[in-house]
Amino acid sequence: MTTSAAGLLAGLLLALAWTTGGFTGLLLAIVLGGIGLFVGALRDGYIDPAALRRGRPRG
Repeated sequence: MTTSAAGLLAGLLLALAWTTGGFTGLLLAIVLGGIGLFVGALRDGYIDPAALRRGRPRG
């Protein structure tokens, strides 16, 4: 299991533990899962934080 997958799983489990259900719980699970996936992708090196700060070159 990659760190990205573990981060996604951790975020989803945190959301499940935090919420009891409903539409708001679903949205919160999606947001926390995305945050977990993002942090895991940063740790795996799939996302370069320096490139996020620089932006796209113009011209």
